[in-house]
Amino acid sequence: MATLDDFRNKEFLDQITILNEISGSKNPEALPKLVELLKKPVGDTSIDYMVVNALNAVLSGNEEKVIEGLTDEHDGYRILCIRVAGEHGFKAATGSLVKVAQTEFDPDRLMEILTSLARIADTAALPIFRKHLEHNDPFIKSACIEALGKLKDETSIEHLKVMIEDSDSPERFEVCDITTWKAVEAMASFSRDDTIGFLVEKLHHTNPTVRRIITDALITIGAPSINMLFNAFESGDADSKILSANILGFVGDRSGADGLVAAFDKGLADDSNVRYAVYEALGRIGTMKGIICLVDGLSETDELILMAVIGGLEKHVNPGMISTLTKVISNDDDQSDRLSKAVVSSRAINIFDALYEVDGAGDVLMDALLQSNDPEVIEQFRALLIDIGGSRAEEDLDRLPEIATSLSKALAADDSRSMCAMHRAILTDLGFKPFMATNGEEAYEFIEQGEEFDVIITDMNMPVMDGMELVGKVRNTPGYEDVPIIMVTTESEASQQEMARKAGVTAFVTKPFNPDTLKAKIEEVTR
Repeated sequence: MATLDDFRNKEFLDQITILNEISGSKNPEALPKLVELLKKPVGDTSIDYMVVNALNAVLSGNEEKVIEGLTDEHDGYRILCIRVAGEHGFKAATGSLVKVAQTEFDPDRLMEILTSLARIADTAALPIFRKHLEHNDPFIKSACIEALGKLKDETSIEHLKVMIEDSDSPERFEVCDITTWKAVEAMASFSRDDTIGFLVEKLHHTNPTVRRIITDALITIGAPSINMLFNAFESGDADSKILSANILGFVGDRSGADGLVAAFDKGLADDSNVRYAVYEALGRIGTMKGIICLVDGLSETDELILMAVIGGLEKHVNPGMISTLTKVISNDDDQSDRLSKAVVSSRAINIFDALYEVDGAGDVLMDALLQSNDPEVIEQFRALLIDIGGSRAEEDLDRLPEIATSLSKALAADDSRSMCAMHRAILTDLGFKPFMATNGEEAYEFIEQGEEFDVIITDMNMPVMDGMELVGKVRNTPGYEDVPIIMVTTESEASQQEMARKAGVTAFVTKPFNPDTLKAKIEEVTR
């Protein structure tokens, strides 16, 4: 058995062997001498580190000694015992930890205690978490909020509501601090009608980052949030409808699609931005009623809305839908042109494949494809034509142009598939090589990888990382201080443009917009 007798005078390799053996055996007899070595270190960094590991291992099987150590005079040993109690969920340590926390004023040590108590998750610790809800240190405050949510402390709900309300005040809305973020997540953890309803009411929080956190929370809650979201859709303004539809689409529940179709039939989606959001949501969910609604959407004339319709139908191709599409695209009129361009720009491979060999429809689709300036789009459909094969496909393959890759690069970030497709089509028409991302984090990864862009386009509201966060990170990146950034917003978000401008946005485009509007704005900022 490994022994710590005369440890300080042993050879380095022998010391390592002894400590490794103790870590594996967790022999409690080694505890007194390990504590002595912790309090009076050997002086070799690697050995002292291994002493801590061995002590941790021994303490993990000795709850009584851990509790004794919580009041030890030696700061390092006391902190180690606090950490071990939390790491191994020693519930018997709760009372002692609470007592220590009540008289602890050092923020770092208090944070260690609260973290340990949060891991143990004993309701006996609720009073200490409540006590520090108003602590001056935001991280201590956030740890308490998180713990109260985890322990489902219903008495803290009203306090959490006040925190979120305060974060939307004119003095505070420009910054999303960690306490607001944790308050939203804690509120979501209760999953009660009143807490879900409160989050739905706050869907259009003035701060885009808080909006994103609330959106993510409601998506995580899932089906229990559907009725509240319907209420917001039916009684709210255009923004409430858009945000509710987006969440219903990501939740993906069939009842969400049925409710959106019913709202559509009631005339609650007359606003073009709302219709766009509803079509995208229906495409994500994919119910029969939703697909019928999408097929009806083939009569839309707005290019972006048509791309949402085509993008939704592409995921759920069926014979009835293809029959209707065939009739519309074969008409050889303005709507036929709009639809064929939407199929190509959206890279709706399944729809293209189903219609290609239909007389009339295939010709219109090829005409639209030949107008594309996007090398990736051309190559994707080239691969499809090779798979289709036959004399007609061979002739059309010969007609496809070879498009050189542009030296100018543009980055576009939007969580909407159809919006990304439109950005891509616009950028390639203007001669840019487009880089596409579905959120700010993905977009910033391109920059971290060393890509250099001549212009950046970003939506304001996105999951994972919203447009405001992206702009802030971009502007703090060397070489990107002056790169033009265009932000896409809705009409009601115009009030937040000053906040976005302070963050570093160069120009804005307001939805709904047509491609020419964005083209003009890109040309304006890149001259």
